[in-house]
Amino acid sequence: MSDLEFDETFDFVVVGSGGGSMCAALYVRTLGKTVTVLEKMPLIGGTTSRSGGVMWIPNNRFMKQEGIEDSFEKSIEYMEATAGQSIDAPGTSLEKRRAYVAEGTRMVDFLVDQGIKLRRAPLWPDYYDDRPGGSVPGRTVLADIFDTNELGEWRDKLEPNFLSVPAYHSEGFELALMKSSWKGKLAMLKVALRMVGAKLTGKRLTQAGGALQGRMLQACLKAGADIRTDSGVKAFVMDNGAVKGVEILKDGRTWRIGARNGVLVNAGGFSHNQAMRDKYQPGTSAKWTAATPGSTGEMIIEMMKIGAAIGQMEEMVGNQMSIPPGSENTGNGVSLGNVGGQMNITKPYSIVVDQSGVRYMNEAGSYMEFCQNMLRRDKTVPAVPSWWIVDQQYMDTYMYTGTMAGTKKPQEWYDSGFLKRADTVDGLAGQIGVAPETLRETVERFNEGARKGVDTEFGRGNRAYDNWLGDFHREGSHTLGPIEKGPFYAAPVVPGDVGTYGGVVTDANARVLREDGTPIEGLYATGISTASVMGRIYPGAGSSIGPSFVFGYIAARHALHAHNRG
Repeated sequence: MSDLEFDETFDFVVVGSGGGSMCAALYVRTLGKTVTVLEKMPLIGGTTSRSGGVMWIPNNRFMKQEGIEDSFEKSIEYMEATAGQSIDAPGTSLEKRRAYVAEGTRMVDFLVDQGIKLRRAPLWPDYYDDRPGGSVPGRTVLADIFDTNELGEWRDKLEPNFLSVPAYHSEGFELALMKSSWKGKLAMLKVALRMVGAKLTGKRLTQAGGALQGRMLQACLKAGADIRTDSGVKAFVMDNGAVKGVEILKDGRTWRIGARNGVLVNAGGFSHNQAMRDKYQPGTSAKWTAATPGSTGEMIIEMMKIGAAIGQMEEMVGNQMSIPPGSENTGNGVSLGNVGGQMNITKPYSIVVDQSGVRYMNEAGSYMEFCQNMLRRDKTVPAVPSWWIVDQQYMDTYMYTGTMAGTKKPQEWYDSGFLKRADTVDGLAGQIGVAPETLRETVERFNEGARKGVDTEFGRGNRAYDNWLGDFHREGSHTLGPIEKGPFYAAPVVPGDVGTYGGVVTDANARVLREDGTPIEGLYATGISTASVMGRIYPGAGSSIGPSFVFGYIAARHALHAHNRG
């Protein structure tokens, strides 16, 4: 076999089966071209399927339908006030940010036109809603709950979602407040009835990322896309510096697949590759990720081998986690692992302190910024792990690392040292190894402001997002409440993640670039295999999955239309 002989050939080859992969494959099929999606794992959907499955898409059709103000200009203003402020972030540029906003609108329209049932989250403020162009109602899009039985023989090949109950995010947020709100109790009833209905009718419902990827898989199969599991790519096939195909291992031998119009890599990041984490993200651990096990970074390495530039490798989609014993890599942490994705660490009667007992940030910021703050603090004061401090008011009212409010916590948590408990703040200080006077002063300072509904140190509660994360049914401040009723509790918090945020550098057409800025012919990339268009910031819910879809859509369109023009 010569260098350019192939065992089979497609118009477009997609590596990995995350959200952007399925979007690209669907677009290719609408043009009547052939496409294969090669997934190395036994299940389809990647981390997208396991995740919250939301897309941050500015100026989307659902906002217009509901009369919510947005525009290309307002969206760009916000992008420039967030992603545009990133320093030394080659994955983002004004051209790419403009492409993201413009094509994101078109991408959602495309999916809806293909029968993908999407909707807008009723309320999900941008994470920096107080900056120019920010949206308080939010720009987040998600999929309708999906019955995996509709996938037929493929139903058991879909990566399971982290949520075990068929609830929309908005319902999950209410469930987290069930103890303090009648709306939470109503949400529980609604979800329970949905579960009973599904059992009576034989439906197997999935939600969040599972619903999004289930619907995408269904559409791709119906459109005639070739989709394969257990088909990891080992290398690219090159000709005069251009990518012409890929090599996989099939039936024990090398199998070469040609790509007439290009190859798209959307194979995840390197969350599960500890060696890469040690090199690029020291102080983080593969035990603290909720990404799927397939996120091991080898496709980033393969692209580097053929000259691809990389950027933003230090960044990750930080996801602060308080991980109970035996729950590593399950997503059962403080934030995205809880019902509805609600970050209970931002509720009243709750703060985070470093290992000296000092509070050092606004706990209600974006999860990515939270973990950036923790890792930055750890360079001067030990802060990995930090301590999550709450009182009995919190335990009686809110969910705690996946357990319901007011319930007895597992004895194993106390026996293992995961959860600390003491009758006084001074006693708690002794248990976590900090000076009692320091922790006492920290708590008293926070309490003084909390009683007034003001965080004078870090401004927690000043944004709509902060308050939305809190108890939005509570009188007074939604996120500030004095820590004053014993017993008092502490648990460790680590800088976990749902994926890395750096990778190969791409242009506005999703083409992979060399160090000199020239594109590698025939090679495209999207998702967290790339340096994010968002730079070093997370503007809103779905700022990882959104770009995966948008630049997957852009890549397929550019590859096929560029070829046709040629």
